[in-house]
Amino acid sequence: MIRLARESDLDAVKDCAVAAYGKYVARIGREPAPMVADFAGALADGHLYVAGNGGSGRICGYIVFYPRADHVHLENVAVDPLSQGRGFGRELIAFAERRARELGYRRIELYTNAMMSENLALYPALGYRETGRRSEAGFDRVYFARDLA
Repeated sequence: MIRLARESDLDAVKDCAVAAYGKYVARIGREPAPMVADFAGALADGHLYVAGNGGSGRICGYIVFYPRADHVHLENVAVDPLSQGRGFGRELIAFAERRARELGYRRIELYTNAMMSENLALYPALGYRETGRRSEAGFDRVYFARDLA
């Protein structure tokens, strides 16, 4: 089940981000941007969604996305390591794609850190194509886009 996040979810979302992205600190040399994201701002703007793990009520993942001029930007997606490997990440991304289509957008764009090799393999497997690489805010980023049918 994926739903719009509530204020009571913020601590669980922050914990999920730390757990999911913590393994990248050594690779990147600092905390990845999602570990220090403004989740309260994303919540207030209606851009933060959470995935629950069955009937337990426990949040197993989250996604942040929002419309831009001509596309939807997927800013942040994470699944708690205890819930990884069960398809929650793919379902969160598919949810964002469905919402983008419902809102009339024909493309989703995102970026990931160049050191996150798992993501560099995942996004092409989901139909995203690499559109560029650049350094921003001290991070080496790889940009992807997917056209929505």
